[in-house]
Amino acid sequence: MNKERDNLPAVLGIGNALVDIMVSIENDSILEDFKLPRGSMTLVGAGKSEEIYEATLVQQKSVTTGGSAANTIHALAGLGGNCGYLGKIGKDELGSIFKEEFEKRSINTHLSISNKGTGRVMALVSHDSERTMATFLGAAVDLDATDLDETVFVDYEYLYIEGYLVQNHKLIETAIKMAKSNNLKIAIDLSSYNVVEENLEFLKVLIRDFVDIVFANEEEALAFTGQQPEAALKILSEQCRLAIVKIGKEGSLIKEGDKEIRIDPIKAQAIDTTGAGDSYAAGFLYGLANNLSLEQCGKIAALVSGKVVEVMGAKLPENIWGELNRQIKDLCGH
Repeated sequence: MNKERDNLPAVLGIGNALVDIMVSIENDSILEDFKLPRGSMTLVGAGKSEEIYEATLVQQKSVTTGGSAANTIHALAGLGGNCGYLGKIGKDELGSIFKEEFEKRSINTHLSISNKGTGRVMALVSHDSERTMATFLGAAVDLDATDLDETVFVDYEYLYIEGYLVQNHKLIETAIKMAKSNNLKIAIDLSSYNVVEENLEFLKVLIRDFVDIVFANEEEALAFTGQQPEAALKILSEQCRLAIVKIGKEGSLIKEGDKEIRIDPIKAQAIDTTGAGDSYAAGFLYGLANNLSLEQCGKIAALVSGKVVEVMGAKLPENIWGELNRQIKDLCGH
């Protein structure tokens, strides 16, 4: 375990433990064939997931562990953050790979086991780097309130929730109550505009009553507030302590109380936006854990997310982390 990491406030991520299968698609016809809304996340059954896999056999593929909160925690560990992950996997090879990869990163794993297979995501990446996801949740969907143990939350200061989980209202309510009873700060990423639309009233109550930090991109912010980024940021910031709205190539907006900051994006040759939001959250949470200013948090977040869009998939190759961490040290002023 990294000694510097031990001294940082710890972040516990909770989400769908999945394996990502990344595919570069020639055109968007396959999205139409399988009725997948461009740029969205759609839940599919095992059969449809297999059909999409078979239909994309000739395209370029890469396979890695995934899930939104899992990507964030994995990146946070790469930055030297002290973190843990809570999810559910199957008793299969993919589940073993998931667990081992996280433990190699010195991430504390709190993984329940299901009789179902480990979930997987078919992530279809268009030429303009937009990604559309068809998700078979498998074992991940079995994660429920009964899998939670309040003693797990004792060692953490932040609970980071992926928005994809909000469809299980009881799970989220239980996790947040356990976290709050142990004085954790609650952060949530809204994850996908269609998830927001389907769970709008629940999310509004959740954020107003329990959440400290909200991450949203412009589509998610629009789905939540009905407003464009600047106005959406104001509405979100009135519901929680700290609101962040990511606006793609335009950067991001941050608001806490009366303080509002715009963060410029870094120049990047984007080939795949998968994991950009997850990496942004990792950089921002790293900054918060190090007690950095909001501007520094935003700049680190922009840097990490800007790097990840230059590679296929949601994770940075090992050879990039050294230079990235040096750049972040410069941003932090040490």
